[in-house]
Amino acid sequence: MKGKRFFRPDHQSRDRFDQRGSKGSRRDSRSGLRSLLSLHTAAGQVFLLQVVIVLLLVAAAVTAVVVQANRGSEREAERLSVTAAESFANAPGTAEALNARNPTAILQPRAEAARQRAGVDFVLVTDTDGIRLTYPDPKQIGKKFVGTIEPALQGRTVVERAGGPPLPTGEGTAVQAVVPVTGADGSVVGLVSAGITVENVGDLVERQLPIILASGAVALVLSTTGAALVSRRLRRQTHGMGPAEMTRMYEHHDAVLHAVREGVLIVGADGRVLLANDEARRLLDLPADAERRPVADLGLDEETARLLASGEPVTDAVRLVGDRLLAVNKRPTAPYGGQAGSVVTLRDTTELATVTGRAEVARERLKLLYDAGVRMGTTLDVTRTAEELAEVSVPQFADAVTVELLDPVLRGEEPPGADTELRRTVVHGREGDYGLSPVGELIRFPPAGPVATAVAGGRAVLEADLSASDAWRAPNPERGRGVLERGVHSLIVVPIRARGSLLGVAHFWRADASAPFVEEDKSFAEELAARAAVAIDNARRYTREHTMAVTLQRSLLPRGMPEQNALEAAYRYLPARAGVGGDWFDVIPLSGARVALVVGDVVGHGLHAAATMGRLRTAVHNFSTLDLPPDELLGHLDELVAHIDTNEAAAEGQDGQEITGATCLYAIYDPVSGQVAAATAGHPGPAVVHPDGNVTFPRVPASPPLGLAAGLPFETVELTLAEGSELVLYTDGLIRDRNRDGDPDAGLEALRAALAGSDRTPEATCAAVIEAMLPAQPSDDIALLVARTRRLDPADVAEWDVPRDPAAVAQVRAACARRLADWGLDDMSFSTELILSELITNAIRYGGDPITVRLMRDRSLICEVSDGSSTSPHLRRAKTTDEGGRGLFLVAQYAEHWGTRYTPAGKVIWTEQSLEGGAVEPRGFGDILLDQWSDEAF
Repeated sequence: MKGKRFFRPDHQSRDRFDQRGSKGSRRDSRSGLRSLLSLHTAAGQVFLLQVVIVLLLVAAAVTAVVVQANRGSEREAERLSVTAAESFANAPGTAEALNARNPTAILQPRAEAARQRAGVDFVLVTDTDGIRLTYPDPKQIGKKFVGTIEPALQGRTVVERAGGPPLPTGEGTAVQAVVPVTGADGSVVGLVSAGITVENVGDLVERQLPIILASGAVALVLSTTGAALVSRRLRRQTHGMGPAEMTRMYEHHDAVLHAVREGVLIVGADGRVLLANDEARRLLDLPADAERRPVADLGLDEETARLLASGEPVTDAVRLVGDRLLAVNKRPTAPYGGQAGSVVTLRDTTELATVTGRAEVARERLKLLYDAGVRMGTTLDVTRTAEELAEVSVPQFADAVTVELLDPVLRGEEPPGADTELRRTVVHGREGDYGLSPVGELIRFPPAGPVATAVAGGRAVLEADLSASDAWRAPNPERGRGVLERGVHSLIVVPIRARGSLLGVAHFWRADASAPFVEEDKSFAEELAARAAVAIDNARRYTREHTMAVTLQRSLLPRGMPEQNALEAAYRYLPARAGVGGDWFDVIPLSGARVALVVGDVVGHGLHAAATMGRLRTAVHNFSTLDLPPDELLGHLDELVAHIDTNEAAAEGQDGQEITGATCLYAIYDPVSGQVAAATAGHPGPAVVHPDGNVTFPRVPASPPLGLAAGLPFETVELTLAEGSELVLYTDGLIRDRNRDGDPDAGLEALRAALAGSDRTPEATCAAVIEAMLPAQPSDDIALLVARTRRLDPADVAEWDVPRDPAAVAQVRAACARRLADWGLDDMSFSTELILSELITNAIRYGGDPITVRLMRDRSLICEVSDGSSTSPHLRRAKTTDEGGRGLFLVAQYAEHWGTRYTPAGKVIWTEQSLEGGAVEPRGFGDILLDQWSDEAF
């Protein structure tokens, strides 16, 4: 407001003061003192007036104190006189001394001693006739007492002022008390008088006067200081102006305040109106007594009253008050001094209503675009993103929205190009579907309709009056009539395009009382569709990549359980909602009816994790064919991962796509002994469900993940499981989810509870665990492998110890033949004896003790010859001139599979023969060789 310019010089002077140094501060202090003492300023006049008032008050106070001190001194003198007289009159021996022959001789010393002790000027004794018997001046003894004695002779005490003879301490009028002395019979036998002269009473006041004057001086200083402080504050508040200047400023301020064509209100912190100019009264229709009244009592609407009474700043808020559209601005008064509150200015902007309405529409459109950017694309799902476009648009922009997309886009494939055959994906209306085509219907739009025009031109097409146009309802005229009957009257068709390709089309419909679309709405609809197109295209590309990753992963994971008798296995694999991960599992049959169980995890999601998982699973399969123990297999796998990481880190453009974070648990189960040998590389250990339903988590020595072991050895733990136990292998996605905040201990306890129970098949156990443990939205892959152990029937296992003697070969062959006959495998006797003969002979010639032969009848006939040597035979083709080298060649011809595995005590050479193949006919050169080998030769 213009009237505020009178305060501006003072703000500027204070700013300059803040920038000056200490020298400037002293000059300002002297200037302030001169201003304080100047009679030209209101502060100086008030200060001088206050000083005069303080001086008068101090003088009056000192006078009152002196008068009060005099009165107090007289009262004190009366008290001392009465006390001294009564004390002496009642003292022992006083009455007896009056009856003595010479009372003066007795009483005079006593009276002087009493006077000195009591601090009075005299203590005298008279007889009943008033003749002095004692006196400080002995010359006055025997003379008449000056004072009133009649009341004392009647037994009363008299206090009065009276003159008397001179005293050692002074002369003149004295304050004296006369007290009767009573005898034993109660009669008055004499009188005692004590007193202080008036001159000595004044000495008491004089002794107190310095204290009184000092107190008055202190009061004067304090009062003057207070007056100076008050005047100094007044000087600050009046900015050093005199009464004339203040009067002139008020007149100007009042003239500007009431002449300006802008309403001004000052509202206090308590919500009361402190000031209202004429324009504010006119604009708000305020009553005449509006000032000092609460805003809520002025008859304004609730929202306007709340706006004016609140302490929040407001800038150009538009309020409709009556028939006026007012622009309201409000600022707090605190930064500018004065009483806490707010200054409100009001401008009549009724003529700007149209412009304001357009600005409001623009603001709503901007807010809607912002909401669209925030809400669309929250998921990477094509259909859900299209639904979000409709939800954002209804009802803020349209009454109904339909979205049609190309079928390849819905599948995540690349859009084929411009096409008017679209599938309806979304129908969302403020009041139902308005009779529009349902979701899922394939719609073929005609070449001359608005959809074809929008697709061909790449711009929005407006149908302002649907009842006057037939092109939009050409695909289904009957349904079009139903849409019109439901009140739909206006349409905008917008193509949804991304990266130059058509993804689909969006229809914005308006119905009932909503205003028809206009040309200005087309650009806004295009903006909405453009934002939706980016989100839909991102979702489409994600769908494509996700489908590819899932396809790759499914192709790399086992598609079924291999045939074997050692275990009854079941599994579950659940990919994460966010994408494909790198979890895998496997069941691998090994030699000797053993089975390997594997579970692994590659940290991360996407194609790289899936491809890495496939590489590791293939590597485990290859290492398993070597019949390595778990710790050695993980050692080889660790070296392989480290080698892969090194190569990928050195390759260009890999962006750090190493396999860091891969874990693995490898376990081997032997159905003959019931033992499980397991080792882990950074993976959670297995769980064991015992036949009685109890669940334990065996401790497996911890080792770093694959690729991080840095050459450290892995450790194997061996367990013996009862038949019917369940061995449970899993990935950490099963025990770590958001509901348990990633706490593995809580996850293990939940898994224990889910596994507890007996007499369940592995399939039932998998179903129970997944139902109990699966989170609502898994953030990681879950792989679960449950295997129930079986034992090989001891009747299907035969074992012999072979002495290191060639003659023992025949005995073992014969024992094996008998066992084959017991098993009903006579037709396999020839080939089995041939295999055993070669393997046992090699063990005796080249191996070490002990030598053991074991036959097992499982899904195949298994022959194992073990010895204490670690040297392994090699298959080769012997030359025609060689005398040996044909033994393993014959074994390979008659056995379906054969191989060597190493044990801590040596090695085992094993073979497998199919039980369904029947007898194997020897070849011609086999007969010749067998004829050359006799039992005695061995």
